[in-house]
Amino acid sequence: MKDILLITPPFTQLNTPYPATAYLKGFLNTKEISSFQMDLGIEVILELFSKSGLTNIFQYASKQSKKDWSENAQRIFTLQNEYAKTIDAVLAFLQGKNASLARQICSGNFLPEASRFNAFNEDEEGFTWAFGAMGMQDKAKHLATLYLEDISDFIVECVDANFGFSRYAERLGRSANSFDELYNELQKELTYIDTITLKLLKERVVAVDPKLVLFSVPFPGNLYSAFRCAQWIKKNNPAIKIAMGGGFPNTELRDVKDKRVFEFFDFITLDDGELPVELLYNFVSSSGVENQFKRTFLLEKEEVVYKNTTLKKDYKQSEIGTPDYTDLLLNQYISVIEIANPMHSLWSDGRWNKLTMAHGCYWGKCTFCDISLDYIKVYEPIAAKLLVDRMETLIAQTGETGFHFVDEAAPPALMREVALEILKRNLVVTWWTNIRFEKSFTSDLCYLLKASGCIAVSGGLEVASDRLLELIKKGVTVEQVAQVTRNFTVNGIMVHAYLMYGYPTQTVQETVDSLEMVRQLFELGIIQSGFWHQFAMTAHSPVGLDPDAFGVIPQQNGTSFSELAKQITFANNDIAFKDKTGIDHEKFSFGLKKSLFNYMHGVCFDYELQDWFDFKIPKTTIDPNFISNCLEKEENFALKLNAKVIWLGNLPEIKHFTKSKKGKSWKMIQFLFHDKSTSFEIVLEEEKGLWLYDFFQKNTPQNSNKLTLNQMKLDYETNFDDFELFWYAKSMQIIRNNGLLVL
Repeated sequence: MKDILLITPPFTQLNTPYPATAYLKGFLNTKEISSFQMDLGIEVILELFSKSGLTNIFQYASKQSKKDWSENAQRIFTLQNEYAKTIDAVLAFLQGKNASLARQICSGNFLPEASRFNAFNEDEEGFTWAFGAMGMQDKAKHLATLYLEDISDFIVECVDANFGFSRYAERLGRSANSFDELYNELQKELTYIDTITLKLLKERVVAVDPKLVLFSVPFPGNLYSAFRCAQWIKKNNPAIKIAMGGGFPNTELRDVKDKRVFEFFDFITLDDGELPVELLYNFVSSSGVENQFKRTFLLEKEEVVYKNTTLKKDYKQSEIGTPDYTDLLLNQYISVIEIANPMHSLWSDGRWNKLTMAHGCYWGKCTFCDISLDYIKVYEPIAAKLLVDRMETLIAQTGETGFHFVDEAAPPALMREVALEILKRNLVVTWWTNIRFEKSFTSDLCYLLKASGCIAVSGGLEVASDRLLELIKKGVTVEQVAQVTRNFTVNGIMVHAYLMYGYPTQTVQETVDSLEMVRQLFELGIIQSGFWHQFAMTAHSPVGLDPDAFGVIPQQNGTSFSELAKQITFANNDIAFKDKTGIDHEKFSFGLKKSLFNYMHGVCFDYELQDWFDFKIPKTTIDPNFISNCLEKEENFALKLNAKVIWLGNLPEIKHFTKSKKGKSWKMIQFLFHDKSTSFEIVLEEEKGLWLYDFFQKNTPQNSNKLTLNQMKLDYETNFDDFELFWYAKSMQIIRNNGLLVL
């Protein structure tokens, strides 16, 4: 028996658990409140994609009329024995338990193949070229992913139209201003997926016997299942209290008014969940506790009320504990490779421990973003030492050394301190995160991040137009983005760019010019991955809060924005609108995405931009060498005297010798450096060389009293002559390029 059952409803992702329940469980541990967590999504997937699960699916489908089935569905149904025979072995392979199967998958004639394999089979050689030379394990993962997608297509067509690997009945949660459609759906008979979901839920509720069940609902694709599960609990275990929190209610349900929602849930909490959940636990555990709530909706006297009655403040990030992944089926998640783009493969391939460097966003100004909400507005970083303590705890708990920092934008200064702490402890970890492309990311900082295990960053270039970047209040320029992405790339860190089109007042010319900027960035190889998003206006962004200021007209089916706001009783976030420019931005979608697909794979840079569109576009006004000119601009050589100087390399081998010329001789020293892949040497006057060797010893990540560049300069000039002549000498530039960093 546990006090609280934490549930992530179907579906989020296959390769790693969504972290919200692990965060909450870690906090509850600090309060000695017992809890059990489950990712109901992965448990349903494992039940479906098994020999018995597929056998049941095909038996269920056989009772349906087949006259309207597609040729593809007929083929899969005919091959049902092959699917049932291979599914357990394929799942085990994708769980990392059956590596030898890769050879059989790649050799052909092992997996049954339907329509998802068509593109691969038509041009296997070109496919491999386009995506790079894949290793056998990765190629097998990709083929196994196509195999699963074929089965998914069959389920959607013949068994349950709402099914999706990372979502379920998502349409019911998107822009659902009224609860009517979802409520009506919940009155219907259970779907095939519902029956499996509720069977697993029943088993867990009986085993855990909780007082309180918490559903974390991050996305619209989790919403229907959360309600369906809550409905079952209300019917069969009415004494259990049920609450919902997470990303969806935090953004969509801030103005919920429909009391029918509370036929399913007793409480809906907003924003950070730690204190609201603690107070809910107190409420359901003891009738003697004063009814205090934090950011909580509930039903009172048949009316929906919002209560924020406690005087307690939210917990600081240092007080919420380390995420706890106990109870989750960590060794049963499925690693898939869809190969949409390199960054997407990171999201879906491999299991990552999720952590946050800082609560909220340190920038918090972008006009398209929900910066009025606490999860972005309230910025609070975590101390680097505490963060790395948590990393070590999670490594011990999960056995995984991969970390995805799920920040809105990781702060560069904190990233530096975390990287130094990782190196100080000699941890071997792999990590990636989301950033802003700001000038703080110097080549030296990127070198340090790479040395600590950083493999990739993603960041918003948004619209590659300086006018629009200023309107967005992004705080960067295209030139700056080019230089920063170059710094990451030359240091071996992959860069993914979020791209946007259709921002208010964006002209056709700006869309074309933005595409040309993106083309140049990919052609020069300083961005390796990207994705175009069409601008969406949300209720909590500066654009949504003041649409007139941005030249947009909110509307919904002819209803004015002010009238619509009065009618909304359920979800309220995405807002339909018209741009006063009258431009149909949607028509650019296919061309932008098709061009990017090719640029990511290193082809078609010589195509005219017009070739990507089936309608007339203007010629670009961007100089064809604009980005390369940005990269050629001279670096600012002014010494950053307050920056710390750190040596990341190994200590060199030393050889003393004497140099003679015209009857004069000098004592010299030769340093031979070895790094992981190469060796190099430099020669210095002996005294200066010994001084530098002493500096190397004292200014490693393990040393807590690292010198600033100014202290280094003063120390040098106490013993020798002009520091600048020494610092900019050829020998020092070689060392600067090989691990002597100014941070």
